Amino acid sequence: MKILLVGGAGYIGSHMVGMLLEHGHTVVTFDNLSTGFRDAVSGGLFVQGDLADVAALDDVFRMHTPDAVMHFASSIQVGESIAQPAKYYVNNVSNTFNLLNAMVEHNVKRFIFSSTAAIYGEPEYLPIDEDHPKHPLNPYGRSKWMIEQILEDYEHAYGLKSICLRYFNAAGAHPSGLLGERHEPETHLIPLALQAVSGKNEGLTIFGRDYATGDGTCIRDYVHVMDICTAHLLALDKLNLDGKSGRYNLGNGAGFSVQEVISAVEKIVGKKAVVIEGERRAGDPARLVASALLAKSELGWSPVYPDLESIISHAWLWENKASNAIN
Repeated sequence: MKILLVGGAGYIGSHMVGMLLEHGHTVVTFDNLSTGFRDAVSGGLFVQGDLADVAALDDVFRMHTPDAVMHFASSIQVGESIAQPAKYYVNNVSNTFNLLNAMVEHNVKRFIFSSTAAIYGEPEYLPIDEDHPKHPLNPYGRSKWMIEQILEDYEHAYGLKSICLRYFNAAGAHPSGLLGERHEPETHLIPLALQAVSGKNEGLTIFGRDYATGDGTCIRDYVHVMDICTAHLLALDKLNLDGKSGRYNLGNGAGFSVQEVISAVEKIVGKKAVVIEGERRAGDPARLVASALLAKSELGWSPVYPDLESIISHAWLWENKASNAIN
């Protein structure tokens, strides 16, 4: 198939480009490089463009006639979404409208959307399944939930089939160490912990040690980036086979605490992290753990790298490569 991959120069998107090419698909990456990196796109055709540019989108669909679209181009920082909600509603909602309308105009019926666990808000029960109430706590989560609801309307009106994959915490890197996280600034725990133990950062802040968990720190469900990409590949297969839309959580079903992550990083790297004790952040639940039973039963998805050691080891390979490249 020919896949239009929007946001393919970013963290998850760049890994997805490689996996699609390995499986024989043709890939057209469309990215404005505002947060992505051109050298992260390992092959296929690259088109620099913005989802706000309706004419550019029309050109891409007209010239390349994709069979399906994967969307990785959302803004993703929760704190920033609270401080700059306009940015999130413009990019995550309005710009996605442009993409969906281009699909309708050019009769492209298959869409795979990067959604998020942030649509659920404060958990009412654990593990969180797909039927859990949707009460997002911030503009980021609300923007993603808006698109999920819009997709239902687009299916009923235009026959556009979609699969939304609700990530919990994407983590890790390509096992080769050739691709990994390159956020500027970095906000994710595992790369921040690796940078803290390697001396790249002065220290790592733990936001609260008084949660109702075993060691007092928050527990989150981490999913290896390659397992996330595999879920997208399986979602594409499902859309081709039965043409049915779906909504699926992607998680390992067993979370790890902030302290467990730090301890695992220290063990793998062989150095201690400088830890800064911080206050709780507003809206941080004690535990966020997914039920991915639906993805396993309907997509046939099963994480290959569910263990924290693999996730951190692969991220450390990338961190070493990135640090050496800078030095």
